[in-house]
Amino acid sequence: MRALLLGVLAVVASGCIRTPIAMLTSTRPLAPGGYTELGPVEETDCLWYLFGALPISSGNNFQDAIKDAIRQRSGDALIQVTAETYYQNFLVVARYCTIVQGIAVKSR
Repeated sequence: MRALLLGVLAVVASGCIRTPIAMLTSTRPLAPGGYTELGPVEETDCLWYLFGALPISSGNNFQDAIKDAIRQRSGDALIQVTAETYYQNFLVVARYCTIVQGIAVKSR
């Protein structure tokens, strides 16, 4: 019975929430036809917590995720950008992340 109760408590105390936060046509102004598409990119930036309240890392920065996504393909901007956050709780540790997806481009 004790094991069942601990199992139920573990399931109730853990979980995941995912939320959209942004949609952008581009990360900076681009002239129509003034860029070359380099391909799709995705980057995640996370902040870790101990016991869901004490930060134990830096991260979860929207701008850092965008910069890292652009660097993946050596571009200078993103188009068709979507961003979302998610929170995962694993009882002792938790993480809060920002995910950026888009198409990397290089200006001509």
